[in-house]
Amino acid sequence: MMHQMICPPDDTPASASGVRGATETAAAPGAARTARAMVAAEIAEPGRNARGAAGALCTLDPGVVRLSVVTRRLPELDVLRGFAVCGIMLVNTWQHTRDHLDNPGREAVDWGVENLLQGRFYTIFSFLFGLSFVLFLRSAAERTEYPRLVLLRRLAVLAAIGVLHQLVNSGEVLLPYAIFGVLVLLPASFLPRIAVALLGVVLTAWAVHQGGGVILIPGVFALGMAVMERPPSRRWLLPVFVVSAVLGAALTWLWVLASQDYSLYYPGIYPAAGLAAATAYCTGLLLLLRTRAGGALTAALAPLGRMALTNYVVSTPVILLSLPLLTADPTRVTGLVFALAVLVLQILFSRAWLARFRYGPLEWVWRRLTWMERVPNRRIGSHP
Repeated sequence: MMHQMICPPDDTPASASGVRGATETAAAPGAARTARAMVAAEIAEPGRNARGAAGALCTLDPGVVRLSVVTRRLPELDVLRGFAVCGIMLVNTWQHTRDHLDNPGREAVDWGVENLLQGRFYTIFSFLFGLSFVLFLRSAAERTEYPRLVLLRRLAVLAAIGVLHQLVNSGEVLLPYAIFGVLVLLPASFLPRIAVALLGVVLTAWAVHQGGGVILIPGVFALGMAVMERPPSRRWLLPVFVVSAVLGAALTWLWVLASQDYSLYYPGIYPAAGLAAATAYCTGLLLLLRTRAGGALTAALAPLGRMALTNYVVSTPVILLSLPLLTADPTRVTGLVFALAVLVLQILFSRAWLARFRYGPLEWVWRRLTWMERVPNRRIGSHP
């Protein structure tokens, strides 16, 4: 007679690449519980285990326990998150450099950043945050009777990190994310999917009409939640990419014209262009992941995305300490080259770190304070 037991998944959103299986065999009656705990600890890696995305299957035969772990992970999430980290690094470097110039003027780099990068990547991050909110809530429900209380503590820890980050970077997004998470995402988690989607559309439309900015975050949060509740088919990627790319290009061009002719001005043009472009960037990248370039993109961006919190926070002091160099170039080209160089170093560091550890430094702190328990981080077989 055979029995099956599904081990509870980890509490972090699905994101890393590949599919892994593991098998343990034991002959003692209590071996199932021991093996289950061992595998649960082994697969507890960031972004890998959401409800339906990971589990440990224990099969018991007379005198033998076979336990196999089947993990279906979503590498696209980490790739998108890493992509957003890249864009935010470029924009933040440019913004800090301009803010510290007495007479910044207008350069070609400014036009490119304002119309191709700014307002695009924090919306991607916001969408992914809302999506990950659902994954975390599902996973937490497997570990505790009060998943929303754990989620509230997770947001409180994020707010604390955000407050500290605000001391050196007043424009950071972690604190607003935590606040909007409590005010919008937590209540929305009690609503049906269609209501969450409607809430996201209404809040986003209102924010666009107001001119965008930080008030876009809650609406995009809710849209991410709604999409995660019922992910669309992959066959929609190409049509959505084409439509959003055309719309983004048209709105960006309209914004450029409106900056020269005030009669065309409407404050919602710029945030609408940003949302359309962000959609085109994401769907375009997801399409690229299905080509031969997908492996290289995943290898570079996924580690960066798995350590997004660490890389985002660390980038601030790196930029600030480099301002004497960055402000010496009035064209701002040095700033873009510098940002790209830092991103290359962050990719290399993230890959090296994750080869030894399951979580990035700040990700590990965030997780440990969220669950208020000891969280092993070093990978089995790695050496100090």
